[in-house]
Amino acid sequence: MDTGAAGVGLAATADPSSEGSPLDAFQALSFGVSRRFQHLLDKTTPHLLYRWLATLAVALVYAFRIYRVQGFYVVSYGLGIYLLNLLIGFLSPQVDPEIHDLSDGPSLPTRGSDEFRPFVRRLPEFKFWYSITKAFCIAFVMTFFSAFDVPVFWPILLFYWLVLFVLTMRRQIVHMVKYKYVPFSIGKQRYDGKKASAL
Repeated sequence: MDTGAAGVGLAATADPSSEGSPLDAFQALSFGVSRRFQHLLDKTTPHLLYRWLATLAVALVYAFRIYRVQGFYVVSYGLGIYLLNLLIGFLSPQVDPEIHDLSDGPSLPTRGSDEFRPFVRRLPEFKFWYSITKAFCIAFVMTFFSAFDVPVFWPILLFYWLVLFVLTMRRQIVHMVKYKYVPFSIGKQRYDGKKASAL
């Protein structure tokens, strides 16, 4: 089988040791690493429970690190604000009925007679998980640099975060009640294509 000139070109670009600048070799290496990492992420997609257990383990390691060093409370506060932002995105619909006109496109059903539309999140579960895990890893690495250890009275930060959490979640729950949507599928009727048998 003749690969022709295209096959030669692929072989030249795939080999990082080929003649070229060190920048080209670095780019080829980083592309290969990012492709392998993306493949690993793709393989973890169906394993929901194991992904979240791994994230819980990372969060516990981070909490233990904060407990041991008795510092980096500003990093933890920033992490908490970021996680709250991710949670709001996870609980919000992709098309916010408050912002978009209902005639612009798909919207949430408001009456029982409306057509069933599945809840589409603004931030999908996989991206939510990945962002949380990445945030904990970055915050963990930041705890090894003393520049991020700003002295602060941590109970004030904790109280302020709790107030912010309560106010934000209250606003989100009011939004859910007003537009009649539930972002979770627990307890919802499932449509599996089979007709119900009459008794």
